[in-house]
Amino acid sequence: MKSKLRLLNKLSLIVLLFSYGLVIAGGVFPLLNLLCRANTAKCNRNALKTHWLKRFSSIVNLVITKEGELPEQGSFLVSNHISWLDIIVIGQYMPAYFVAKSDILSWPVIGYLSKQGGTIFIRRGDKKHIKATTEKMIWVLKQNSNIIAFPEGTTTKGDEVLGFHASLFQPALLTKSAIQPVALQYLGLAKEHAPFIGDDDFIPHLLKMLSLDKIEVRVCFLPVIKSSGRDRLSVGTEARELISQEISRGIGENTQDHQGMKSSSMQ
Repeated sequence: MKSKLRLLNKLSLIVLLFSYGLVIAGGVFPLLNLLCRANTAKCNRNALKTHWLKRFSSIVNLVITKEGELPEQGSFLVSNHISWLDIIVIGQYMPAYFVAKSDILSWPVIGYLSKQGGTIFIRRGDKKHIKATTEKMIWVLKQNSNIIAFPEGTTTKGDEVLGFHASLFQPALLTKSAIQPVALQYLGLAKEHAPFIGDDDFIPHLLKMLSLDKIEVRVCFLPVIKSSGRDRLSVGTEARELISQEISRGIGENTQDHQGMKSSSMQ
């Protein structure tokens, strides 16, 4: 009974948060663009987006262990991809434009909020659209804004890092932007339940996340990759290897901790 009441409370807060987001995206953002100078409007939009993500994080009770240094403005961040929660985890630490598959546009409410929030959508297989997306990413980086991308192109269970789509790194190389890998790992019960894979739908998965008491996650901002004189394939390979190594290290540490706790309980 207690867990059901907690779920209903979280669900009501999420509904209010989505309503708040619709007001911001559909009313406040256009008003800021109309009344404020471009830079002021951008700063205000960024502050509102970050605040909204932090509120989302609080409602689902994300318990985040952050490691490493946050990026400088105008950076290109690349992360392994496990769940839609990845956006909440990373996005609350800095204003950024996310790169996501165009499928998200069909998600209820979230699709609209993502579009209004400046998400850069990729329509795979459409060369003309991919070219336009690349140009938009270049423009965003030249405006000294951050971009967060998931070069695997899909989600995984989090124990491995799939091959990276090297083409995503081209805008960062052309603008000489800092490239920073980010490693994500969900822990505890969230390790099993957080992955958003296969035929999962957003609403059922959201309810499953809300039913958890907490969602433990480790996010590690790894050192910036030197990209001068490099090509997109070598940079993408290095970024993937760094993230993979960090995840392997985290898995090893968690295994040791679990074995230590098990040994202590047996004594």
